[in-house]
Amino acid sequence: MGMTMSQKILAAHAGVESVKSGQLIMADLDLCLGNDITTPVAINEFEKAGFDAVFDRDKIALVMDHFAPNKDIKAAEQCKQCRQFAAKHSITHYYDVGCMGVEHALLPEQGLVTAGELVIGADSHTCTYGALGAFSTGVGSTDLAAGMARGKAWFKVPEAIKFVLTGKKNPWVSGKDIILHIIGLIGVDGALYQSMEFTGDGLAQLSMDDRLCMANMAIEAGAKNGIFEVDEVTLAYLKEREKKAPTVYRADDDAEYAQVFEIDLAAVQPTVALPHLPENTKTVAELGELPIDQVVIGSCTNGRLQDMAQAAQILKGKKVAPGLRVIIIPATQQVYKQCLQLGYLETFIDAGCAVSTPTCGPCLGGYMGILADGERCLATTNRNFVGRMGHTGSEVYLASPAVAAASALTGRISVPEIPEEVE
Repeated sequence: MGMTMSQKILAAHAGVESVKSGQLIMADLDLCLGNDITTPVAINEFEKAGFDAVFDRDKIALVMDHFAPNKDIKAAEQCKQCRQFAAKHSITHYYDVGCMGVEHALLPEQGLVTAGELVIGADSHTCTYGALGAFSTGVGSTDLAAGMARGKAWFKVPEAIKFVLTGKKNPWVSGKDIILHIIGLIGVDGALYQSMEFTGDGLAQLSMDDRLCMANMAIEAGAKNGIFEVDEVTLAYLKEREKKAPTVYRADDDAEYAQVFEIDLAAVQPTVALPHLPENTKTVAELGELPIDQVVIGSCTNGRLQDMAQAAQILKGKKVAPGLRVIIIPATQQVYKQCLQLGYLETFIDAGCAVSTPTCGPCLGGYMGILADGERCLATTNRNFVGRMGHTGSEVYLASPAVAAASALTGRISVPEIPEEVE
């Protein structure tokens, strides 16, 4: 029996010819990732176990992004502990205020992950890097500690679900709408501990930013990882960074899949996830125009340049609805600088938006946009659980940057107008 993309990567890193779903393996790691929330726990376990050195200072990335710039004393202490650990072990890829970004936008941008690699991170959205053709998955802080010390981790080989993308996207439909459509179709446990593998001629419709968004939200369907077939778009993105040579793995023709879904992109419409689960989806047309109190555009899901460009295109020369709070957070310093150079920041500020330095901030209810009881937020983030962005009596709706920007103008969940040239 043949192997899937994920199984081939795991087999290569375990040093065996083949693996099958359900098999337990020990595999070598190409990168270990931690942030300012999860790394302190890992450091404590690292030191408790008596480790005195990391396995490879070039294969560890520590990103201060969740509560940085520090929001309070506890956040400052956590970052201090990470900073001291990074200095003690001469960690090459340590990112703090002034050079950091939201981790899952920063690492691909900096060329720290490439196709065919095996990556773990003490953050559930580490599955983002599957967009590059890597096997990447979230782990606990104890696993991160062991990974940093030994460069290895245990894995149970997942079975896979194949998603064959076909057709052409509609105007203003992005990767966010597609992944919300899929999660609405299969549910938040529809891919539980499985690999979501994306292929098909519809991939040509998706930019790398679309793919990074979709892989990021594989965990919201319960998946172990999400992974995209490597194509010319992937290779062009990787070549721009050229820090590591990619290794391309393709699924065998006789690879075994638990399920196969064909997704016609032409059937996907601008989609919103209603409280309090990402599977609770409706199209904007089905939802109707629902009043909102706040809009957040950013996060590791939708804080990249394409997302900022869409928001700027819709907001340019206009004003946000009276009484509505709109917060825009470019995901990295590079994206922030590009927004400045392209005039997007001026567009956002002139429209009445608050623009933040890169941070996870409001996504996890951290800071920079916490909700009060009874408030409703439309966000481009990836989760809308009870109390996710503040009070347990608040509500979070998930949407694309285009829908978020259009809604910022009306004060209600809305779709953008279709440009005349594509009508």
